[in-house]
Amino acid sequence: MAMHKTCDGVRRRDFLRLGVAGTAGLTLSSYLRQSAAGALAETGAKAAIFINLPGGPSHMDTFDLKPDAPSEYRGTFNPTKTNVSGVEFSEHLPKLAQCADKFVILRGVSHTLGAHRLGQEYVNTGNKPLASLEYPGYGPVVTKEYWKSTDLPMQVAIPNSNQRAGYLGVKYAPLNTGATPQKGQPFTVRGVALQQGLTLTEVKKRQGLLRDLDRTFDGRQAQNQLLDGLDQFGQQAHAMITSRRAREAFDISKESPAFAAKFGEAPFGQSCLLATRLVEAGVGFVTLSTGGWDTHKDNFSRLKDGLLPPLDEGLAALFTGLAEKGLLDSTVVYVTGEFGRTPKINQKTAEGGRDHYPRCMFMLMAGGGIEGGRVLGKSDDKATLPAAEGFSPDDVAASFYHGLGIDHTKEYHTDTGRPVMIVRNGTVIPGLFA
Repeated sequence: MAMHKTCDGVRRRDFLRLGVAGTAGLTLSSYLRQSAAGALAETGAKAAIFINLPGGPSHMDTFDLKPDAPSEYRGTFNPTKTNVSGVEFSEHLPKLAQCADKFVILRGVSHTLGAHRLGQEYVNTGNKPLASLEYPGYGPVVTKEYWKSTDLPMQVAIPNSNQRAGYLGVKYAPLNTGATPQKGQPFTVRGVALQQGLTLTEVKKRQGLLRDLDRTFDGRQAQNQLLDGLDQFGQQAHAMITSRRAREAFDISKESPAFAAKFGEAPFGQSCLLATRLVEAGVGFVTLSTGGWDTHKDNFSRLKDGLLPPLDEGLAALFTGLAEKGLLDSTVVYVTGEFGRTPKINQKTAEGGRDHYPRCMFMLMAGGGIEGGRVLGKSDDKATLPAAEGFSPDDVAASFYHGLGIDHTKEYHTDTGRPVMIVRNGTVIPGLFA
């Protein structure tokens, strides 16, 4: 996917810090060496897909149109009917309109953080950022709760993740693919696929050498925590590299042409295809990211010609593909940007644009016991504020965890012993779950 830069000069890669690990994703061996947690939970959905739209998409031009608002608010897009009676989307989301029964639209989501970095931290954790504490993202929390030792990673980010491990530590950070898949081509992830002529026989020889080297450290291991678990996670890395199941989980060329066709050729659609394949294989948490939504200028042409078509194609294929594979009920899907955009159109260009606007935005949720085909919440007649109390990102986070069988009020402890709830504020949204 292309790298996008927001108006405040922050590139999307700058969001993707993994605590003290820096911007680079973890390698396979370091990911495995630093990842250990409890047994898989028996309740709730078994997997989650989090889709991040950095930059902040316009709610008024996507899922919360106001065709009767004054012209300086409503913009140039017309509404189109969906397969749910009384629900309308933007005319540039026709495929999502035909599968609206698969997901819930949350309207009138509201907060107060209008800067990209702070907004991203908020919607990726469900907690307002604090200078004194870095909260973990959803993926690290789910990893801590669910992770078990297999030949598959618990958490995969395509291509990277905005979700940091925070006070949980980098051992709960995701395995980053570092790239997006291409249609019809095997997708290789460094450390999972064999590259540069490396054979399984050579891998096994290297594994034997590592075992010999590890014996050298036996006398020091009790005094050095950096060596703790080296054998265990080295074995897991070896198992993943030599596992046909792990390699094939990332290989989208294995999907039938008929199933893959609906995902299109765009990087986002192909990433959605990979996400369905990973969840089907047993990966517990997948993060997708597609940016460019910071539309201060040329809002309507950028949405119509560049941003909405691949989102429409990829998301619609994701929802219908999960349902076709029988995975939607057991997978919670959560789609969000960091905020909405100003209802009143600015005049920075001839066609106008929309600026940062956290007071009113949309989010989408599906699967995991969520009853699709509904709109929860409402904005006022110009989409400037929630029409009633509205929802906070904290509420959506609490609901997301609820769908996964995780109690959002559960307390963790920082390395200094400070007790911290998974989500400080927020309650499960009434009526969201069937």
